[in-house]
Amino acid sequence: MNHSDDTIVALATAQGISAIAVVRLAGKNSISLVQKIFKGKKLEDVPSHTVHFGLLHDNGIPIDEVLVSVFREPHSFTKENAVEIACHGSPLIAKEIIKTLLKHGARLAEPGEFTKRAFLNGRFDLAQAEAVADIINAETDNGRQAALNQMRGGFSGTIKNLREELIHFASLIELELDFAEEDVEFAKRDELKKLISKIQSVIHALILSFDQGNVIKNGVPTVIAGKPNVGKSTLLNALLNEEKAIVSDIPGTTRDVIEDEMMLGGMIFRFMDTAGLRETSDTIEAIGVGRTKETLRKASLILYVYDLSTTSPEEIEKEEDEIKKLNIPYINVGNKIDKADPALLEKINPEKFIFISASVKKNISVLKDKILSQFQIHNVKQGDVLVTNLRHYQCLQQTNEALSRVVKGMEEKIATDFLAMDIRYALHYLGEITGEITTDNLLENIFSKFCIGK
Repeated sequence: MNHSDDTIVALATAQGISAIAVVRLAGKNSISLVQKIFKGKKLEDVPSHTVHFGLLHDNGIPIDEVLVSVFREPHSFTKENAVEIACHGSPLIAKEIIKTLLKHGARLAEPGEFTKRAFLNGRFDLAQAEAVADIINAETDNGRQAALNQMRGGFSGTIKNLREELIHFASLIELELDFAEEDVEFAKRDELKKLISKIQSVIHALILSFDQGNVIKNGVPTVIAGKPNVGKSTLLNALLNEEKAIVSDIPGTTRDVIEDEMMLGGMIFRFMDTAGLRETSDTIEAIGVGRTKETLRKASLILYVYDLSTTSPEEIEKEEDEIKKLNIPYINVGNKIDKADPALLEKINPEKFIFISASVKKNISVLKDKILSQFQIHNVKQGDVLVTNLRHYQCLQQTNEALSRVVKGMEEKIATDFLAMDIRYALHYLGEITGEITTDNLLENIFSKFCIGK
């Protein structure tokens, strides 16, 4: 349990003018603290999960008429006494309420502190706590459903089951160490191999799900690249259907990465227009070209654009060879089809190209279909278990590696203490996912990314 007696306060709704704003408090003294500035029912006597109308004041000076919701421990989000104050949505009013509560003994909540307290008080495990932030930040229905499945414990339940099965054998292995001089075997090696095979098959499926989960959560970074003046910026504008990037006939106009998002097939694609790839003596443009190369290495998909009105078959072959070296999925986009030399088109394999005219938006829908075909993402249903979190993915990989060492160790008949060590590692990494194994640094890193009111 979190035994802190601090009462924390924060704005739980978004900043800015709105119809209402909600100020949230949590902590042992939150109800009595609000009572000090509330004129209405005696909050300390009301039942949990009730709402009360009244006036907030600062030493008798009215602040606002509000609705106060009371939640008594342990039946609240943090399992502590908690209060939510719904006031009119003026930023000035919300600020005044928080300032008055601070004067009476509350302190400002740190980022994610409400959810951190919920985790520390046993409301849910660490993976479920992280899913709270994912639900708030979900931009697609698939993202929302994946986060909801995780928050409701689907992923955590799978991990806990694996860990519990492994703990049984770990205890037998540890027992063997206590009787090392007697050369007894409590953990049957064949049964341990079968268990590890079963656990690794589940872990392998979870690891494979990360590709889909990561796309659902973070979107697909898609880089538009090519030589200067091939129509990259025009293509970005055509895809987004707005004038996002400056278009010019002057080569080298784009000096930095220009980025925007759009929804395609229920997925977020982050399109990035980049500086043209060429050797240049212009210092600023050279920096832009360097950033283009760096961005390309981080892409999940590359739209490589060629100007069909000026490019030769030899140049196309040479540029494609360079793109292949990146080992990243790419689509050859032949732009300016309306100005292309028919002789050039006869030499290009149409199965390897999407032909467009970005300036008149010709075949943009065909290009979008091709982009979607690169990512076979299925709709997430209730109960589906997907890995969407990089930390979880890394822990699963480390668990899998530790278990592989256990299997190899048994085959090579290494000493029991080495087997025990690798089993401990596997249990440790599984425990890190759900928070059964934590450090202060880990918790600080996770919850510092939350919004303050959550």
